[in-house]
Amino acid sequence: MSSVSDDIFAGPDEAPADRTYTAMGGDWADIAGSQAERGDETLVINMGPQHPATHGVLRLILECDGETVTSLRPGIGFLHTGIEKNMEFRSWSQGSAFVTRMDYVAPIFNEVVYCMAVERLLGIEDKIPERAVQIRVLMMELNRISNHLVAIGTTGNELGATTVMMSGFREREMILDFFEAVSGLRMNHAYIRPGGVAVDLPENGLAQLADLIAWLEKYMPEMSLLIQENPIFKLRTVGVGVQDLTACMALGVTGPILRSTGYAHDLRKAQPYCGYETYDFDVVTWDTADCYGRYRVRLQEMWESLKIVKQVAERLQKTAGQPVMYVDPKIGSPADLTVGPDGQGNSNEHIKHIMGESMEALIHHFKVVTEGYRVPAGQAYVAIESPKGELGCHVVSDGGERPFRVHMRDPGFNHLQSAPIMCEGGMISDVIMAVASIDPVMGGVDR
Repeated sequence: MSSVSDDIFAGPDEAPADRTYTAMGGDWADIAGSQAERGDETLVINMGPQHPATHGVLRLILECDGETVTSLRPGIGFLHTGIEKNMEFRSWSQGSAFVTRMDYVAPIFNEVVYCMAVERLLGIEDKIPERAVQIRVLMMELNRISNHLVAIGTTGNELGATTVMMSGFREREMILDFFEAVSGLRMNHAYIRPGGVAVDLPENGLAQLADLIAWLEKYMPEMSLLIQENPIFKLRTVGVGVQDLTACMALGVTGPILRSTGYAHDLRKAQPYCGYETYDFDVVTWDTADCYGRYRVRLQEMWESLKIVKQVAERLQKTAGQPVMYVDPKIGSPADLTVGPDGQGNSNEHIKHIMGESMEALIHHFKVVTEGYRVPAGQAYVAIESPKGELGCHVVSDGGERPFRVHMRDPGFNHLQSAPIMCEGGMISDVIMAVASIDPVMGGVDR
């Protein structure tokens, strides 16, 4: 059966339609037949909030004329966690444990950009140990590869190519194993801390990294062999979800979507940070501005990231034994950590020092752990190149032990606003590919 009702789908600034129809059970042939008799071809589809191309809580409201999408409105907020607000009630060092849960597919980048903003307020940007900066670059580039493996793998899965997803997730598992060996966790690491990183690489860290590099070099080509020239994949992605350079610039779109238009914009080159200007790598572009072009950009970017990882591995061999945290007893985050047989905790040397050698060191340790440290009043904005585009962090301090305000510029939030440009005028089936090519993670969008 179908019923006629008022237009509940109209937005606040939109004029309601004359009538809307709601299908409630019955045989679809009867519903389609009665609709054909009315001669009203506009169909409103509520796609979500569990949408296939995001595997998260995104709602898309589609208006269709037959199979053609005439209007698309994204509806967000179903995964809102209040992370930014929660951070106002936690210490500066605890912020890493919150931001890492935003874009949970690329958590390292959230941690790095937050810590860099805090370090700018502290005035210690140029005092971060060299080895800590190298480890940050290593973790970011491995995380960039793992993010793209998920993006490409799940895109293949939307087309029914389950083998592509399994291939991507197999390589990602190897990267997550390395993350676990370094930080103790596969995801939500809170490994990057203001002043450096929580702990140094384990004793066999470089050997495990060498094995990981060899594995990725051997198996990453499999993904491109599966889909790069696959006629079904190209039929579903070539010329689909087109968004040209003008639209990208107007809507603040960055990352692989922007570079698929042929514009070589990458903050690692345009505004270098963490010493990226000292690494040899290329900014990958394509010239089709469609879903296929975004796939090709991400595919080649993985190889450029692997090139950087190899360079970092060589540098880490030369800096072995050097500190990985800015040395200041009032900022230590939270102290000299290490990974032992019982997990992560304070090193034996640190415990011996604070418990038996220095009352002042014990006092600093107690104050940092229980209260945190004070950050000078002011505000700072730092932006880095995440796998999805420009990831920014704006922090405001009133001089206290907790942030006054923290706001993240997640690229997925901006990119979802461009979904109507990609989809309107196309087919309903193309919406799946267009949204998948954006690579949105709703944890970062909703925050």
